Amino acid sequence: MSAGHAERPAAPLLDAGEVLAAAQRCTWALTDPGHLLAFDAAQEILTVALSAVREEERDGYAQRLMAFAAQHRERLAELLRAYGPDSTPASHGRYMLAGQPESLIIYERMESAPMLLRGRWESALEAVLLDDLEFAWGPPIRLAW
Repeated sequence: MSAGHAERPAAPLLDAGEVLAAAQRCTWALTDPGHLLAFDAAQEILTVALSAVREEERDGYAQRLMAFAAQHRERLAELLRAYGPDSTPASHGRYMLAGQPESLIIYERMESAPMLLRGRWESALEAVLLDDLEFAWGPPIRLAW
């Protein structure tokens, strides 16, 4: 490397456990344990959602996630009532991620990096899962259309 170029510092790594713990502390997301996803499915969703956090957003992301939850508390509570595990849509097999702790990260990414989230999601998971959350959250743009 030449003397004129400074080496770029490495981006901080995201601690998935720390971020998930932050999401779980948000009371809106605490659903009945019988409604929680199987560990493997939850890990896969968490991995995809966190892959949409850009390098420059990683430092302090868990704290920003909690601030996002506090800022959107009423919206999240309404979403859980309308689409959560005990809702009519859920009884028809839809909106299975609504109310899951991992979904808080997805909602935050819908606000911060919707196109990046959609791109990462479509290469790894069923689009209908994200489509349901996108409809429930109601972002300003629909990425699936």
